[in-house]
Amino acid sequence: MSDQCCAGKSGKTALNDPRWRRVLWIALVVNAGMFAVEIAAGVAADSRALQADALDFLGDAANYAISLGVAGMALAWRARAALFKAATMLAFGIAVLASTVWGIATGTAPHAETMGFVGAAALAANVVVALMLYRWRTGDANMRSVWICSRNDAIGNLAVLAAALGVFGTGQGWPDLAVAAIMAGLAIWGSLDVFRQARGELRGGHAVEAV
Repeated sequence: MSDQCCAGKSGKTALNDPRWRRVLWIALVVNAGMFAVEIAAGVAADSRALQADALDFLGDAANYAISLGVAGMALAWRARAALFKAATMLAFGIAVLASTVWGIATGTAPHAETMGFVGAAALAANVVVALMLYRWRTGDANMRSVWICSRNDAIGNLAVLAAALGVFGTGQGWPDLAVAAIMAGLAIWGSLDVFRQARGELRGGHAVEAV
């Protein structure tokens, strides 16, 4: 999407909008805080789904920091930043799949109550962030990558709660592992979506420079 498509009446891009920057700062702080909470809880509860969600929070915090860093730059630079963020999303997905395979090999069951409590807190945090970012979901690849991260987080939190119920009801670890695999799939699918849009924006930017 062109810079003009994201421009307001003042001629500034949406990435220069103080409201956009403020939301990104809030999202960054929320995600960094929830990473610390979830990684500690995930290790304590032996939950692969919580650990995967914690890594997702960490990746998103880094992504929001990158988005703040490239705000106001040319579309080509924002697209390059989006490509980098898509690569981190892909790496996260692969890491979660590897952790899931390890969990299958060990065959342990996580602590369902901890999963449920922390998963509910994470869902509340992500829903607030997703609602704040909703108005910018159709921007350029950089903005879209932020929205996709937020959307995937909320979906992942619902899945963590479902896994907690499954572990509580069955006394087995497979619901936790199944959710971790789903979260990995979401990250990989989202990364491919951002890759496609960012590559298109880079091709369009090069075409404009050649004219």
